[in-house]
Amino acid sequence: MKNIYVTILSIFALTTIQAQGNKFNLIVGTYTKTCESKGIYVYEFDSKTGDFSLKNNTENIFNPSYLTVSNDNKFVYSVSENDKKSSVSAFGFNSKSGKLDLINYQNPNGLNPCYIINDDKNVITANYSSGSISVLGKKSDGSIGEVKQVVQHTGNSINASRQEAPHAHMVYFSPDKKYVLANDLGTDKVYLYQYNPNATNDVLVLKNAIAVKPGSGPRHLIFSKDGKYVYLLQELDGTVTSFSYADGILKKISETSVVASEFKGDIGAADIHISPDGKFLYATNRGTANDISAFKILKNGKLEFVQRTSTLGKGPRNFAIDPTGNFLLVGHQYTNDIVIFKRDSKTGILTNTGKKVALCSPVCLVFTKI
Repeated sequence: MKNIYVTILSIFALTTIQAQGNKFNLIVGTYTKTCESKGIYVYEFDSKTGDFSLKNNTENIFNPSYLTVSNDNKFVYSVSENDKKSSVSAFGFNSKSGKLDLINYQNPNGLNPCYIINDDKNVITANYSSGSISVLGKKSDGSIGEVKQVVQHTGNSINASRQEAPHAHMVYFSPDKKYVLANDLGTDKVYLYQYNPNATNDVLVLKNAIAVKPGSGPRHLIFSKDGKYVYLLQELDGTVTSFSYADGILKKISETSVVASEFKGDIGAADIHISPDGKFLYATNRGTANDISAFKILKNGKLEFVQRTSTLGKGPRNFAIDPTGNFLLVGHQYTNDIVIFKRDSKTGILTNTGKKVALCSPVCLVFTKI
């Protein structure tokens, strides 16, 4: 009888562990001006079923449009886009309850930060309106220190309405953390900075700058899983450029597009990610298309088109693939929802689950462990 009881307990414990292994936190940043949003929301997401439930949210955080989580999962860092009043905030994060407690905030000395990354030493932002990059120190308690460095981009490009000045749109660590790559939509360049995390002043030192097609507007990039390739998505013309990468050097190998050949509407390419298994790449296009394209990643780094499908909403600003690769979630800035797609891991094809999260203006989705 005792053995049967122990066996039942063991099965129950194993089942519980397996169920917990399917659960992740989904942290969502929003815009708060156009509809009712309290800032940052934390959901529990089941990667086996695609089900979700709200765990917690902040109160009165203005336009936390982009987020990043510390390596130890104890802190969340957020930008607040607010013109001259823009800030960068640090939150203590309880991964079990989803509770976010504001620790402090700092002025990044840049206008409208739209992207943020962090490591053990620093928090780094791309500031869209001022066309600059800010490096802020990080303290041992997770709080953000003062600005160490501001790197100012200069120049413009051929699109008079969008490229009249530099517009830094993304900062991103190389896999070995030796470099920080920065996309500038306004200058049509990707800047590669040598990263010196322990430096007091010159944390970022320019090594190289790659010019892309005039008027293309570099927005987001992603590294291949082996770190040998970089895929750059350009907002203004929908181009995806594939580069080989080694030690801070990019070399162009091919180009494709997220725009259908017969499409005649407005282009607004937004976000780009690779599946956890490294086999497929996805990229969204806003404008009047509101779709997402899937590509198979070939051994030579080039892309092979797989699928283009509606995101079932307006303004697919950001998306995320859950860590198991089973689901892809698209946040819609203008229809105020997150649409959940099932992902076929063998073909890369997306299908609608019929499930969606109703939320005001979701613009950043980040999965973390619980």
